[in-house]
Amino acid sequence: MSRRGLAAVASVLDQAASSATNILVLVLAARLSSASGFADFSMVYVTFSVLLGLNMAYVGQSLVLEKGERLGAECRSAVGFTAAGSAALGVLLAAVGLALPGATGTAFLALGLVLPLVLLQDGLRYCFSALRAPERALAADALRLVCVVAALALQPEGASAGRLVLAWGLSALPALALGLWLLRPYVRGARADLRPYLRRGHLGQRFVVEFAVGNGSSQLAVLGLGVFATPLAVGALRGATTLFGPLNVLFNSANAFGPPVLGRLGGKRATVRATAALGLVLAAVGAGWATALYLLPDRLGRELLGDTWAGASALLPATGAQYAVMGLGTCALLTLRVLAPKATLSLQVVFSLLSVGLLLGGYAVWGVAGAAWGLAAGSALKALAAWWRVTRLPAAAAREDEPVPAPAA
Repeated sequence: MSRRGLAAVASVLDQAASSATNILVLVLAARLSSASGFADFSMVYVTFSVLLGLNMAYVGQSLVLEKGERLGAECRSAVGFTAAGSAALGVLLAAVGLALPGATGTAFLALGLVLPLVLLQDGLRYCFSALRAPERALAADALRLVCVVAALALQPEGASAGRLVLAWGLSALPALALGLWLLRPYVRGARADLRPYLRRGHLGQRFVVEFAVGNGSSQLAVLGLGVFATPLAVGALRGATTLFGPLNVLFNSANAFGPPVLGRLGGKRATVRATAALGLVLAAVGAGWATALYLLPDRLGRELLGDTWAGASALLPATGAQYAVMGLGTCALLTLRVLAPKATLSLQVVFSLLSVGLLLGGYAVWGVAGAAWGLAAGSALKALAAWWRVTRLPAAAAREDEPVPAPAA
């Protein structure tokens, strides 16, 4: 297998390790905690997930678009900004935890203490992506997976949310140490400069808005559906989406590790050819996965989702169509992210809000099946608009709106 093929495999495996870590943390915490304790842990973990996404958008997504001889300095700057920002957020969360009463306050206090460790450890993945060394990210994230499972497995049954948060956070130390050691050869002698992250117009500011709109609109869509629909309908839609979790791993891998590879292909034609082929592959995988789930015997389906399977299985055609076109849309947005980074914000805002409207409108006319087909239609329209925007790009080799490089130290 070629080096590029090995890098692609390492990228997918790394994203799978990261996703498995998040899933197993929740599963183990649920098994160890009481109902109220897991509720406290879930609140803390949702808070962490939002902060992780914001850091990924502000620092990670802009970092993977960098190229050239200053990558070492850019990575050192990204690590420094993540460390400083997470420390400040950690102090704020600790203060919130001290102000809140009972076990909830203790859990948020614990999150404030470990936040710099977990955010910095995850942020190293984007440094290795920019440096085209995903195998190093895989090594650190695999160690993280082993350590967090071992740390939580050692906790007693009925452990408090605060104790579980501390165990989860401190277990990131070995992976963080390994990641920093693996990064050291690339950043040795480079000087960090945090000023670009604080300047107005930094690309990460646009990506944060995209993250807020894209993820926020999906959450608002489900919440809005919950106002009008029955809990069973919402559970069926959630269950159908959960079954496509492995495809989210592929989409996230493309977003995290695709830009550094595509940025070196040499222009619009080569980039579009590569992303179009990748989009067709992801669409075929999505359709195949949906077909396999649709043909799954009810007995196995109930093993996966329990009583929710009956409602979720009826939505598989619509959800499968949604994920198939999401593969095409992801690659169109990835193309724009590489060639014209500032072109994606308007698309995300308009079509994320349109998807919310189609979901609610579909439910009003055809029930929960209409809601699922509304989401599929929204994803299809976003993909169509994104590829149309790609065709309008100039055939220049350099990225549109290329950030001005910082002066050398």
